[in-house]
Amino acid sequence: MNKYEIIGIVGEGAYGVVYKAKCKETGDFVAIKKFKEPEEDEIAKKTIVREVKMLRLLKNKYIVLLKEAFKRKGRLYLVFEYIEKNLLEVLEDNAVGIDPKRLRLFIYQIIKGVLYCHKHNVVHRDIKPENLLINPKDNLLKLCDFGFSRPLPTGFQGPRLDGGNMTDYVATRWYRSPELLLGYTEYGPEVDMWAIGCILGELSDG
Repeated sequence: MNKYEIIGIVGEGAYGVVYKAKCKETGDFVAIKKFKEPEEDEIAKKTIVREVKMLRLLKNKYIVLLKEAFKRKGRLYLVFEYIEKNLLEVLEDNAVGIDPKRLRLFIYQIIKGVLYCHKHNVVHRDIKPENLLINPKDNLLKLCDFGFSRPLPTGFQGPRLDGGNMTDYVATRWYRSPELLLGYTEYGPEVDMWAIGCILGELSDG
């Protein structure tokens, strides 16, 4: 942690806090996710392990880059490339939707990132504007926050990475597919596709 200079907090969630920081060696900005103490919380511990595992597996232009992971005083820190904005901020700045050209570009990149996950037998399960990072200089979009992601169970194409039913209590309510709302536990990549459709509608008219 000594190699980074903390600049400020950029986000906070159920399992931790995200800082903007500067690497003292290179001068590059990074995002550091510090997890809350998980020792007493089995769900939190499982979520943390899952996120690290998925980010080490998935390396793609449209997925946020995990630079390193380390422990300090019993807490886990994840260091990511720093990306200035997210899609929620873009939506908040465009109350009636965005122009068709940018809309197509954003949706194309979301699909490319999600398709890469699905080809690697992983379902994200929390596609939403807050989890889509945007570089305002070139509008490059990257998926982040893989805490809810998991390998698809037996029966889907690809290597067998996991088995059994999956929980229906995933995805933020506004982007949750009908099968999740109805408590179905044998779902697949379609839950991510539904969320993309919701975001397409949101981007088109705000």
